[in-house]
Amino acid sequence: MTRLPLLVLGLLLAPGLSIAAESKEKFRLIEVPELESMQKDARSPVTVLDANEAEFRDKNGVIPGARLLSSFDAYDLKQELPADRNAPLVFYCSNRL
Repeated sequence: MTRLPLLVLGLLLAPGLSIAAESKEKFRLIEVPELESMQKDARSPVTVLDANEAEFRDKNGVIPGARLLSSFDAYDLKQELPADRNAPLVFYCSNRL
């Protein structure tokens, strides 16, 4: 089993997206194939945010194109997240349980 499926992928949906209109949830877990599909959708580009610690990134790598957050819980929203508040965001981190 590869390490990528062990990543916990979270999706924060913007209120204006059609996906959010179908599901009233603003947060949900997604699988790797869905992330790949989202990354290919030019109509609604997704921003992938890596909330892993540097040690984990060095050992396991990073999803290509992901933005690296400075911390998993204490990052600066204005500096590290997209200015577009309706942009779809995917946060991911390792599951160390």
